[in-house]
Amino acid sequence: MSLGMASAARERRVTARSLRLRKGRAPFAMLTAYDHSFAQIFDRAGIDVLLVGDSLGNTVQGRESTLPVTLSEMIYHCEMVSRAARRALVVGDLPFGAYQVSPEQALRSALRMVKEGGVAAVKLEGGEARRESIARITAAEVPVMGHVGLTPQSLHRMGGYRVQGRGAAGRQRVLRDALAVEAAGAFAVVIEGVPAPLAREITGALSIPTIGIGAGADCDGQVLVMHDLLGLSESTPSFARRFAGLGALASQAARAFAEEVAERKFPAPEHCYGE
Repeated sequence: MSLGMASAARERRVTARSLRLRKGRAPFAMLTAYDHSFAQIFDRAGIDVLLVGDSLGNTVQGRESTLPVTLSEMIYHCEMVSRAARRALVVGDLPFGAYQVSPEQALRSALRMVKEGGVAAVKLEGGEARRESIARITAAEVPVMGHVGLTPQSLHRMGGYRVQGRGAAGRQRVLRDALAVEAAGAFAVVIEGVPAPLAREITGALSIPTIGIGAGADCDGQVLVMHDLLGLSESTPSFARRFAGLGALASQAARAFAEEVAERKFPAPEHCYGE
């Protein structure tokens, strides 16, 4: 492939269809993004999928869970990320309470995410219980990404953020959920917080891509929360990796700024306007 062709390939927009075609062929990366600036950085870096996650409840709003996040808040953040993305597929999380009532409610919420938030696909949690909602949304021409295993919106039912799929019954439940998501028409599925052998089994059983987070290395793609990746969170989950330490750098810069202001070193003459 020539340099020109390689450049064109990098610039081609990632779609739900093109991502699905990468199943078993080319692993891909997904990152959460919540604003225009970081979305632009990640998009230019070649990240394939930008997920506007309801994890913003934890990372941006400082809440203990994702449950209080509203649909309007998600749309607000989706709009910022969508404006920044030139190549990446932008997926918006449907928040808790925006799709659980009925398939009709799920469809209305998904349509708002597309029309007002500018996303190209939506993600929702749950397996067998969400078949009708997934089918209803996809019938309206909106691609859906599923999410099985550890589903953060179900933390009260699960008794906290616990690894799922352990034991024969647990394994069968997660596998059934993943198969149900595929049968309902989802183009991909996130597998979170399950033993690596189970994630490998599910990946082999499905014809759609799997995206792992705390699910081992055998999924078709991997996703991380940007705050974990960049070292912006106080603690990092055991399944995540810090690829940078931006939190420490930001703290160092802020301290240096405060010290120079206190010592009247900033602003210096070169930072001031003359008459």
